[in-house]
Amino acid sequence: MSRPGAGPRQTVRVDSGFGYGVIGADLHVFPDRGPVYLLSRYRPVPVPTPAPLLGERDSAGPTSQPSRLLNARFQVVDFTGRDEERAELAAWRAGDGPRAALWLHGAGGQGKTRLAAQFAADSAARGWTVVSATHGAGTIHPPPGSQDLRLDGAAGLLLVVDYADRWPLSHLTWLFSNKLLDGPLPTRLLLLARSIAPWPAVRSALEDTGTEAGDLALRPLDERHGGLDARRAMFTVARDCFAAHYGLADPNAIAVPGYLDRPDFGLVLALHMAALVAVDAHVRGGSPPKDMAGLSAYLLNRERRHWTRLHELRLEGLEYETPPSEMSQVVFTAALSGATTHHDGTALLGDLGMERPARLLADHATCYPPEEPGAVLEPLYPDRLAEDFLALALPGHDTTGYPTAPWAPDFLGTLVARDPDRSPPARLARALTFLAATAAPHRWPHAARYLETLLRTDPALVVAAGGAALTALAAVDLDTEVLEAVDAHFPHRGQADLDAGIAAVTQRLAERHLSTTQDPSAHARLYQNLGFRLVRAGHREDAVAAAEKAVALLRKLAAVDAATHEPALAMALAQLSERAHSADRTEASRHAAEEAVDLFLRLAATDPTAHEPGLALSLSHLGVCLSEARDPEAALIVTQRAMGIFQRLAATDPETYAPGLAVTLVNEAVLCRQQRRWSDARTAAERAVALIRRLVAAGPPVSTSELNRSVAVDESDLATALSTLGLLLWGARRRDDALAALREAVDIRCRLATANPTAHEHALADDLSSLGAYLAQSGCADEALAVTAQSVEIYQRLASQNPGAFGKPLRKAYEAHQTLRERLSGAARETDRTWTLDEHYVALLNQDEVWQDAQDRRRRLDDMDPRYSGNVLRFLLRQADALFEGLSQGLGASPESLGRRAGETAETWLARQPLAVALRRRSEGKPARPARCYCGYAIQPDWNHDHCYPGIIVD
Repeated sequence: MSRPGAGPRQTVRVDSGFGYGVIGADLHVFPDRGPVYLLSRYRPVPVPTPAPLLGERDSAGPTSQPSRLLNARFQVVDFTGRDEERAELAAWRAGDGPRAALWLHGAGGQGKTRLAAQFAADSAARGWTVVSATHGAGTIHPPPGSQDLRLDGAAGLLLVVDYADRWPLSHLTWLFSNKLLDGPLPTRLLLLARSIAPWPAVRSALEDTGTEAGDLALRPLDERHGGLDARRAMFTVARDCFAAHYGLADPNAIAVPGYLDRPDFGLVLALHMAALVAVDAHVRGGSPPKDMAGLSAYLLNRERRHWTRLHELRLEGLEYETPPSEMSQVVFTAALSGATTHHDGTALLGDLGMERPARLLADHATCYPPEEPGAVLEPLYPDRLAEDFLALALPGHDTTGYPTAPWAPDFLGTLVARDPDRSPPARLARALTFLAATAAPHRWPHAARYLETLLRTDPALVVAAGGAALTALAAVDLDTEVLEAVDAHFPHRGQADLDAGIAAVTQRLAERHLSTTQDPSAHARLYQNLGFRLVRAGHREDAVAAAEKAVALLRKLAAVDAATHEPALAMALAQLSERAHSADRTEASRHAAEEAVDLFLRLAATDPTAHEPGLALSLSHLGVCLSEARDPEAALIVTQRAMGIFQRLAATDPETYAPGLAVTLVNEAVLCRQQRRWSDARTAAERAVALIRRLVAAGPPVSTSELNRSVAVDESDLATALSTLGLLLWGARRRDDALAALREAVDIRCRLATANPTAHEHALADDLSSLGAYLAQSGCADEALAVTAQSVEIYQRLASQNPGAFGKPLRKAYEAHQTLRERLSGAARETDRTWTLDEHYVALLNQDEVWQDAQDRRRRLDDMDPRYSGNVLRFLLRQADALFEGLSQGLGASPESLGRRAGETAETWLARQPLAVALRRRSEGKPARPARCYCGYAIQPDWNHDHCYPGIIVD
């Protein structure tokens, strides 16, 4: 994200003469790790060349290493089946929406990659441009050069994202913001994943960009998908394709086995493995196994046989020296580490105590050629076979005919161990995700014990590994105490890239505890915590359901023992209000907040120390609800009451209560602005900025109270407070201060939008528009032009995704930018300026001390002649319609928020404003201000009545 005023720029990272760039798209780059993701045009991978049937001398053809024929990249097997899913994908592609995303998910081996490849080929044949997005390139680069991703002449764009559930959410949001996706052509994003868990948060991020989002589950090949007949047909196609690579003339000599009706063979990969093993065993005169574990062991034994044959051929001059026992260790390492650079691969094998690592890496590359040039430790494919290799190496399984490896547990421990500085290794995420997938239900239960051992030693490891590892962990049958140890290391308030995985683990733990205890209050606490984790993960409706269960349980308990359980019920209602608000259930949110306030009021009357914090939290929620219900006066009253409580509490315990005070101060500033109480709004905004600035600098609080979960502030809150303050300072004629506040807000938004454009670009565009307008009025035309240009650029991107929401802001930003350009290209720049209508409103109408005309001439009202005062009043009232319309448009405010009552004319509304009232008094020869304030006390020069308002209660 470029800073305001900067021109367009492309940065290409170059190491040792290597460069990667894109044309027609954005390139997001980590300063220390290279591209966040790589974009490339889709190209089918060449299929390994079929070879005639060879004997034991074969050491290089694909049949000597059968697993390579299973690699979905090579598409050895003709695509068959999945007719229903292909039709759904075609209908999705042909949909009316300009931009749509689909989360295609299913178990490993279900055929997601093959289905996506077939769909990509179908789309390309229909004129669509197909682009692949690969995550986490790190130091492994694609082929050198630049990817031309321009869409000239294309019918549409299809972007395919594999392993989407292993991408951090923030990296996906970067991808979703890429300008490649913002063109006029129909755009479709196909995201492939094993797990559905991250989808709600990803869907929310997509919907924020105006993208239609849906999901499609790839189910096992059961009766819905043709049942046993479909499985037999898929086996037959795979058998025939594999037979061609083996040079087998009559594949019908291999009968379709009778065990395909077993549950394990609902996977496409399982059927392909069965067909491959059947062909290989037939050619070699053996009998194939009849279960999945046996099929994996068979194929892995063929791998070992290939290593052995290569080792034997060294005597005939083959440049290969690694014995099978050592190659097994390298393959084990590669499965957990993934491909890496030669430098890092050498260091890793050295750390494992392996001698001659360079030779080992070279021989491993002979067996498993790297996908990217220069890489080493290419993993065994497909993933499910690599997981089986890990499981069969680890002692504890009961598969006969495949030896375990005594060294495997030590290797596993070393591969996931922290670095000497206690930082997690770069391979940790892959290693723990693969190990958890290996240990998943109905796979290899003995692998779970090794995962437990690692996490008992260092339960924070899986948190450091990231959200995908946590999601995979949640599916494993681990001891409850291990899950609790992991849970203890979760960030109390959550973390965007971890929230989906945290929610999955929390749900698993909650299910365990709910089934093992009968205590309703404990159940309620579990539901409360689960609701918080679910809403953070984007499961908003599920979060509401969990919060409602907590309330229902506590309501029953409170009916029997109010003294004990009403406090917990009140807090649960406050949390329900928050959860319902996040799910756009406004009425439910308001009702819960009102009930929580009533309960906390009664509780705080007898024990304010214990219950006033909850009262303040509930009042804060209620204020938000009332504001959205277009009742700003009532919203301000309850918000100020919440603020008063937080302010008093924060005086003695700032770490716990200052965040709540900061949140309510921001709310008060907004509400006061809506009611034209500009001095109050400015004061609240100034206090909010100062307080949030201190809180952000201090970092997250140590406190882990429920209150801190509900009221938390970060840099985005600081930017919001600064932009609000900037507007108010401008109205107060403090132009330099206003510009400084807005510039700081824009700087913060730029940083945040770089990290998460989906969440922050809209606010950045708004702040840029405000800054550009004020810069133009301050005579800083060049800077204003650059800032407004960047605002237009962002709004164009947002409007292309969601024209309904961003079309009007785009038009306003574009018109402002064009106006400024015309001014710069024509007449000389203005040095003198007049007030705008909104400035008159902000600075004048809500005060009763001075009149300041359009030429900036200022007069005290009490010094003005009554006749002149009457003339000014009549002048203002004649302008009432134009003034109100200009204010409404300039401030982006509704008539209600400007205080105009139903059926009231603009002139009547204007006559009620403090300046008009004061002018009328002066025209009658009276002092501009009355002798008594709204609060009922006489106005004295040394009294501050700035915060008084009609109906205020002074005690």
